[in-house]
Amino acid sequence: MAAPPEPGGLNAAPRWPLRRYSRFLPKATAGDSTSSWKVFNSSESAGQLELTIVQSGHFLITQGHGLLEGFSLLNASNFLKVIQKTDILLFRFKIKSESRMFRVQFEGSSKEEALEQCQSAVIALQQYLFVESTPVQGEASSADTHSAERKSFLGESKLTLPLVYRHPTLPTEQLGPFLRLCLLDQNFPAFVEQVERELKKLAR
Repeated sequence: MAAPPEPGGLNAAPRWPLRRYSRFLPKATAGDSTSSWKVFNSSESAGQLELTIVQSGHFLITQGHGLLEGFSLLNASNFLKVIQKTDILLFRFKIKSESRMFRVQFEGSSKEEALEQCQSAVIALQQYLFVESTPVQGEASSADTHSAERKSFLGESKLTLPLVYRHPTLPTEQLGPFLRLCLLDQNFPAFVEQVERELKKLAR
């Protein structure tokens, strides 16, 4: 999960180690057909990449003593869209006629640990805006998922709990943000209704 807080200032904020930060570079001119990503990797020489969300709502990405991203998440839903795909988060800004993108990949000793880091950061971000989750190749299609959710808990398939809610070892101090995430998610009431229907079936 996020690095344990240290007393005082910026060090008291939750931090997540990143493997990679990439900034999208748009076409230089109207006639330029090329666009690319500028990539920053964590290394001993360049320093560790970290994502930090300060208590005031400021979002930071740093490498060593350098600041790569810094902005306020207050009212972020008006100008920012965040998409999660496995252990990667894609950020899309749109303010008036200007837009830009960057993405981060979380660090971990395994793919599972990197995914846990990413999900922990998603919970913190959900206090300010909705984070969309994109299925990866091999996952069930949305139609298949909806079909599975209509089946009984004890039937052929189990009701599918959205990935962002799967936190069996969620620390006590994160229960507040987690419950807020549940209440803000537009899909959660439908999931609760489905659970209630299935429990009534089991009680009969």
